[in-house]
Amino acid sequence: MRHDHLITATQLSRDDIEAVLDRAAEIADDPPEREAVLGLLFFEPSTRTKMSFDAAMKRLGGTTVDMGSVDSSSVKKGETLADTVRVVEGYADALVLRHPSEGAAEMASRFVDVPLVNAGDGAGQHPSQTLLDLYTIRENAGLDDLTVGIVGDLKYGRTVHSLASALTNFDARQHFISPESLQLPRSVRFDLHQEGAQVREHTDLDGILPELDVLYVTRIQRERFPDENEYRQVAGQYRITPETLDAAKDDLVVMHPLPRVDEISSDVDDLPQATYFEQAHNGVPVRMALLDMLLENAEDGAGGVSS
Repeated sequence: MRHDHLITATQLSRDDIEAVLDRAAEIADDPPEREAVLGLLFFEPSTRTKMSFDAAMKRLGGTTVDMGSVDSSSVKKGETLADTVRVVEGYADALVLRHPSEGAAEMASRFVDVPLVNAGDGAGQHPSQTLLDLYTIRENAGLDDLTVGIVGDLKYGRTVHSLASALTNFDARQHFISPESLQLPRSVRFDLHQEGAQVREHTDLDGILPELDVLYVTRIQRERFPDENEYRQVAGQYRITPETLDAAKDDLVVMHPLPRVDEISSDVDDLPQATYFEQAHNGVPVRMALLDMLLENAEDGAGGVSS
């Protein structure tokens, strides 16, 4: 993988993806030593992404510097994102950025020379989440001749947009299940068609569930709705329970990027199909591999995709 920054899943070819996943599998057994500093810039709340990037850098032998909350930073004084990343670039060998505005990571990457990873830009993309999702799928079901159902908030769910794009690199049939008001954005649907995917959209999960090898459940993104009433109309529309899974394949892989609200019952947690906590834990080796490869490329002066 020869990229300066990781901004969207569309940058990733099948070879890129497999290179990261293979490195992650190696790192899980034999972590390399890399004395580097990672800058964490999170303009939105995060548990798994922030902590796993922090743990990944430290397990590589490096350390992290954290901007902290927006309220305790110079952003509160009116500092621009461009100035913030240019300042923190001077303290770190790589940056991880989460921001509420779609396109913020791509814009920020233009102002820095160190690798920058998009850790979520509004309802846009979340490519490092996609890599750990694919790692989890590969470990449990393989990545070819696969039928994947993605259910929930497809309009605002950035994990969905990234995963759907990355799956076009593999022999994967994709089904998208959502309320009509939360279907894939037209731009995402267009991009998927351009990448050769057949977009199959449904409002009902029951009809397609028996065909699925992977069920990827997402939270309704309440914080992204401009209208609270619109959220209330769709909240709780899909809920996965043990009874729901009676109609599924015995080896169905149930995933969720977390956090969940009520879309997967806690009664599912102990079933063999539930892999979402394993999925979250996979964030550490996958992000170790990603950081190791980006930093290695930076040291080698490798050029590549930077947008």
